[in-house]
Amino acid sequence: MSQDNTTPQPGSPLNDQTAEALEAVAEARRRLEGIPASVVVSNHAMGLFELAAIHLSSEPPRLKDAQLAIDALGLLVEGLGDKIGEHHDTLLAALGNIRLVYVQKSSDNS
Repeated sequence: MSQDNTTPQPGSPLNDQTAEALEAVAEARRRLEGIPASVVVSNHAMGLFELAAIHLSSEPPRLKDAQLAIDALGLLVEGLGDKIGEHHDTLLAALGNIRLVYVQKSSDNS
């Protein structure tokens, strides 16, 4: 009978790393439990804003990637509306600003 080298042995570094990763995921879940979903969704929306800004500030701007991030941000902000909570107006303003930057960058590159 041959030994299976694809399964980590107890006490091996890979097994220890897996256990640490699983504990980190469990800890993240425990922390998220107490945070309102509107806060988490708002954070993700701001991540999409930042992603769009990164692509727009690249030289040359990566317009297709920026457009995808902006469209996703728009779907969240406009689609969810006031369900997002207290940050809705801020996110709506950010969406308008990043769309304006996109239009400016698009006309600069045509």
